[in-house]
Amino acid sequence: MTANSAAPAARVRNLVRTGGPKDDSSWVEHVLGWTLVVVIAMFVTQVGWL
Repeated sequence: MTANSAAPAARVRNLVRTGGPKDDSSWVEHVLGWTLVVVIAMFVTQVGWL
């Protein structure tokens, strides 16, 4: 990638961000996310939707 094409690519990458967690998010966010997935899966199976 040349210097001329690297600058616009970086600008576009910053403009496309959706406001989600940063790329360097901590392991606590991952653990809490997977805990939420497990809790929802337990709820779905207990209710009988699966």
